[in-house]
Amino acid sequence: MEHSLTHYRRVLGADHPVTLRLAHTLAAGLRGLGEHEQARELDEDTLGRYRRVLGHDHPATLDSANNLAADLRALGEHEQARQLHDDTLTRRRRVLGDEHPDTLRSARNLAGDLRALGEHQQARQLHQDTRTRRERALGDEHPATLRSAENLAAGLSALGQHERARELNEDTLIRRRRVLGDEHPATLRSAHNLAADLRALGELDLARQLDEWIQSHHRGRLRSRPSP
Repeated sequence: MEHSLTHYRRVLGADHPVTLRLAHTLAAGLRGLGEHEQARELDEDTLGRYRRVLGHDHPATLDSANNLAADLRALGEHEQARQLHDDTLTRRRRVLGDEHPDTLRSARNLAGDLRALGEHQQARQLHQDTRTRRERALGDEHPATLRSAENLAAGLSALGQHERARELNEDTLIRRRRVLGDEHPATLRSAHNLAADLRALGELDLARQLDEWIQSHHRGRLRSRPSP
């Protein structure tokens, strides 16, 4: 793909939309391979070109900014990621509206940066707002709503509010079991989160029972996979 990018830059120019989309795809591939520094360099270049060609508020520019912020986070540069996610969220709210899926993804990303920086109260507020908006737009059992509930519970746990986190993780687990089934990875993740809350609350027997339930369903997932 790098050879293709070089070819398109030579034939179409580095600022051509097709070239920029290819650079975007290549950076995503590098990020998926853990080559975060290379992805960052490519995303920085792509973002600069999108800003110059399309402007700071164009959806493609904001997608590019989001990708660069993901690189920064993966490299542990959480403050720079926070600044970029904050700017992207502000622009998406203005351009797309508060409840657009891309806006809500930006809010989730910013909350993740805030949590990484230890700003747990701000992160919790942002997760709460995102969950409320997704619940209103998508319903309380949509996968995106349940992911927002999971993120909010993590924010509550970080603040030491383990009882509230437990209630939310318990509700999320019940809904995921009903919607996704017992062996879905998201369901098992909810069970794991709930077990952590139970341990934090000193309910060790219940946590142990839930751990055993998780292990049994992990084994069930492995058994249900087709043989190669």
